[in-house]
Amino acid sequence: MAMNRKLTRRQSLKLLWMGTAGATLAACAVPPAQAPAPTQPAAATSQPAEPAAAGGKLEIFSWWTSGGEVEALNALYDLYKKKYPGVEIVNAALAGGAGQGGNMKAVLKTRMLGGDPPDSFQVHLGQELIADHVVANRMEALDDLYKSEGWNEVFPKGIIDLASYQGHPYSVPVNIHRSNVLWYNTKHMQDVGVSKPPETWDEWFEYAEQLKAKGIPALAVAENEPGFSAHVFENVLVATLGPEKYLGLFNGSTKWDDEGVKQSAEILNKAMDYAEPDYTSVAWGDINDVISGGKASTMIMGDWTHGLLKAKGFTDYHWAPAPGTKGIFVALSDSFGLPKGAKDRDNVINWLKLCGSREGQDAFNPLKGSISARNDPDLSKYDDYLKEAIQDWKSNTIVGSIQHGAAAKQSFVNDYDNAINYLVTKRDVDGTMTKLLEAADLAEFKM
Repeated sequence: MAMNRKLTRRQSLKLLWMGTAGATLAACAVPPAQAPAPTQPAAATSQPAEPAAAGGKLEIFSWWTSGGEVEALNALYDLYKKKYPGVEIVNAALAGGAGQGGNMKAVLKTRMLGGDPPDSFQVHLGQELIADHVVANRMEALDDLYKSEGWNEVFPKGIIDLASYQGHPYSVPVNIHRSNVLWYNTKHMQDVGVSKPPETWDEWFEYAEQLKAKGIPALAVAENEPGFSAHVFENVLVATLGPEKYLGLFNGSTKWDDEGVKQSAEILNKAMDYAEPDYTSVAWGDINDVISGGKASTMIMGDWTHGLLKAKGFTDYHWAPAPGTKGIFVALSDSFGLPKGAKDRDNVINWLKLCGSREGQDAFNPLKGSISARNDPDLSKYDDYLKEAIQDWKSNTIVGSIQHGAAAKQSFVNDYDNAINYLVTKRDVDGTMTKLLEAADLAEFKM
């Protein structure tokens, strides 16, 4: 399989997050290897065009508790309160979910299984949504809402496919994030006389050696629990394998014992020689202090970092594609849906309408550090980084994030996280490969 063949935009969206290289999304049904068939057929539901929202509550469950995230969520809350002042919003945010130990996801699972769902909750678009919630028949389909709000015309088809199961959409994407961003300290770069950020891993290691000579760790890492380095590793995989072979990891056309996977593990293992010394005691939520405090020079992290650093008032940073990923957009999306049995159903429907609206997305995303999932954003509201991301989203080859629920179901992500945590704590490449193979075998990735 040619790993450098240019994919068209249409092909990219067909491949997006599902790892179906060479196959159509076929109504975005979850492959048998990803999840069992639902016990009852999924069916579309009818929502009232303008549900009453004179009072009551609206409980929103998320893991948005950090700077930038909080401000973005509050921007949506403020808009909702203006439209529906009689509704009490209950912000049930709980730290941990995107890679911080899964606290929010664990509590959410308990509530969903116990028949006590929040009114709506943040969930990643893709396998995290479909395999973990829709196939279990715990969500309402949103066909009528997509039709009444015109979302079939303003959301790209590939995004709608990812929100859908058996032809029915089940959540509303509120943003698009990019995983593969290298954030770097501009002052450090000037100090060592480097004029541009490294574009390859070889160049990054050269830069790391220059920083080492000045006593500056090159890589910011937060590994007090599994997850952070797994995010870094997915981007090393993309750089080493190329987009098609990377996507093949999730449909069986690329095996997890591929030499490129081992090469990726060796690259990350070597990079850890240049990490800040106490990285095993740093929490994911505190990683931006490592960058803003000058304790490490570069970080491979999603573009929510932009919102977080801006919220801190830190300015000595810039961005570039993660080494080896120029022209590739490793994507993920946050979304909200309507659980069956939601106590405040009418209020949820109005919340979803806001989340999918141009007004809502243009209020939320500039603060969150993400771009609109719609094709009609008001560009005047987005800063230089986000305008670049909007253009890259339109032109780059798109693949989905492992760590953030787009490419694989949560059970695999948990095993994957533990394997990469083993790599960066035990520094054992061969042992890591064994763990990755075991995780892939359990997930049964097949063509």
